[in-house]
Amino acid sequence: MEVLTTPIEGLLIIEPRVFKDARGFFVETYNEERYLAAGINARFVQDNLSASSYGVVRGLHFQRPPFTQAKLVTCIEGCVLDIAVDLRKDSPTFGQHVAVELSAENHRQFFIPKGFAHGFSVLSEHALFSYKCDEVYHPEADGGIQLSDPALHIDWRIPEQKRILSEKDTKHPLLNDLGYTL
Repeated sequence: MEVLTTPIEGLLIIEPRVFKDARGFFVETYNEERYLAAGINARFVQDNLSASSYGVVRGLHFQRPPFTQAKLVTCIEGCVLDIAVDLRKDSPTFGQHVAVELSAENHRQFFIPKGFAHGFSVLSEHALFSYKCDEVYHPEADGGIQLSDPALHIDWRIPEQKRILSEKDTKHPLLNDLGYTL
């Protein structure tokens, strides 16, 4: 596997080895020893899978301390634009984001450490999206940022009139109105 760094410290793009032949392909999606060697020392305790259609935008979600989460995410079917926003206090990249296209074709994974808000938009007709988390979901610690926050300058690559959002995701505050950092 190849580990690519991003402009924001801690955010990593993983390109696993893909073995293809006439039968299809094989990809090792997680190997604790290899990920530890790459500097990813999260102990994953919960796996999630979501199915979405074109135009769905999920996020920007996070869990407040003491239940912050690191995530290893990938798109199993279809294509998504995955976004991570730095919410770490005292970080020189606070409020900045990285966008990565994840798809069934590129098999890329995105490692998002604790201290980030996370979201994605579905660019294909359908997408299956997988999350490995190092902390279980705690509804009382659930938080979010408005995904159209002009201070974030995120291009979700979905026209605003075609975005499909949950009611919850339309009610998140702006980054500057959060009042705390992770």
